[in-house]
Amino acid sequence: MTKNVYRLFFVMMIFMMAPSTQANDIYITQVGDNLDLDIEQDGTDNEVGNSTTATVINGDNMAFDIRQTGNYNTITATIKGADYTGTWEFTGSSNTVDLDCSSSASGNCDDVTLNITTTGDGNDFAFDIGETADGSDATVNFTLTGDNSIINSTINGTNATLTVTLNNDSSLATTSSNSDEGVEITTVQTGNGVHGHTIELDVVGGGGAIDINQSGLNDQTVDLDIQGDSFDIDITQSD
Repeated sequence: MTKNVYRLFFVMMIFMMAPSTQANDIYITQVGDNLDLDIEQDGTDNEVGNSTTATVINGDNMAFDIRQTGNYNTITATIKGADYTGTWEFTGSSNTVDLDCSSSASGNCDDVTLNITTTGDGNDFAFDIGETADGSDATVNFTLTGDNSIINSTINGTNATLTVTLNNDSSLATTSSNSDEGVEITTVQTGNGVHGHTIELDVVGGGGAIDINQSGLNDQTVDLDIQGDSFDIDITQSD
């Protein structure tokens, strides 16, 4: 475990010493429990993993925090294991996040708490928790301030809670002088649990599209608070 920590520190220091005119790239493959990983990047076009060389974290009882400041940054990460806590903070626009949890791993991505805070426009988030592994007790919280954000979430498990608070108040209608209105939220929750699934959405702004699909044997709950014109909202619930 100590060797893993030293290796991560050494790789991260190499990228941090790169010239300021170039993007910083971080690629991590880690195996072991009780990891505490903190990443902070400041600038443009930074990467934590990408489509060909992702960041892969294997193990249980992990804390994985990221802070990115700037535009056009990318995170592509795969987490394999259980008991994961993450705080991801973004300040900037046109950033992309792609997270898979429990890709073909022992453990089903159980007991996940992920808090994401974003200030900026045109950010794109995609995350798949549990995948086909049926994870349990996932709590995912989004707090976004900005326009034209996209959230695509898939949670396969039990007792999943997704909370999204989004402020897109540049316009309460479908058009604005800057053409910067709109939000797109697509979420799928599947699996059986004692308490079912819960989605809470609090959105201020116009021109949004929201699609919610919940399935499972027990109670499913959708709680929406929308302020704005011309929303397109579709909700599907099934046992």
